[in-house]
Amino acid sequence: MTATPLGPGNEFDRIRAIATALGQAGSGLGDDCAFLPDGWCASTDVSNEGVHFRREWLSSREIGWRAAMAALSDLAAVAATPAGVLVALSTPSSEPIESLVELMAGVGAAAMACQSTVVGGDLSTGGALSLAVTVLGRAERPVRRVGARPGDGLWVTGMLGGARAALRSWQGGREPPPAARARFARPMARIREASWLASRGATAMIDLSDGLAGDAHHLARASGVGLAVDLEAIPVDPAVAGAEPWRDAAAGGEDYELLVTLPPTFAAGEQLVVETGTRLTRIGTVTTPPQVDFAWRGTPLTFAGYDHFR
Repeated sequence: MTATPLGPGNEFDRIRAIATALGQAGSGLGDDCAFLPDGWCASTDVSNEGVHFRREWLSSREIGWRAAMAALSDLAAVAATPAGVLVALSTPSSEPIESLVELMAGVGAAAMACQSTVVGGDLSTGGALSLAVTVLGRAERPVRRVGARPGDGLWVTGMLGGARAALRSWQGGREPPPAARARFARPMARIREASWLASRGATAMIDLSDGLAGDAHHLARASGVGLAVDLEAIPVDPAVAGAEPWRDAAAGGEDYELLVTLPPTFAAGEQLVVETGTRLTRIGTVTTPPQVDFAWRGTPLTFAGYDHFR
């Protein structure tokens, strides 16, 4: 399997360099999951103390839940059904056993919330707490980032910006509103929603871990198409404040919603709410020019998503 083209950014420049160095030793890099024989899918996600979470913000159980859901969201991005979770846990030797137990209880709760279980892992000492979560799943017809076609509708699940609203509160020395805190601490991988979208003919999909502004470029680049995004249509989480809340909704990451393209004939977005409780909103159209255009009331705007190496 050939590599999937990635969008711009320092992080992804590094991934491209690694893929080049691997050459024939690497296969199918660049999608949300690795695709293996017989419908198996696999992905891994790292959650590091001081980068992805702070202990003064989250309990040990919440840290475990959040790390596991971030990885499980990659399975949702390809419409795979989870089959197992493995955790490689690195922790200071002084870490109390009780906090490790609580952390892994959070991982287990997240796995079970997605009808899966923890099937293995590794434990080691390190300078700071770090979780590398690997997830395994199966997909009869995986939905990749490749496949969007000009004329398809561009849709997004749920609401955007809640996790960023919580982060802004903490960074400002304030406790976030409960709803925003929950969006950051207790995200939910859209496993059921992804299966529903795949059954309705989804042509391409990606989860919004780095934000709409960044991940839209990856989907467009992978499919070799353009995207016209109407910022006024973005479903903004009520927790997002400010004069232009749609900016945080577009640029904020870690909402773990799904950005999906669906055929032009699709018009049953309200049915997803009925069946899963999650809203589905059309926010744009797949276009022919290979570029992503964001516009607010007809005015073009430039956005960038989260970049680990910026």
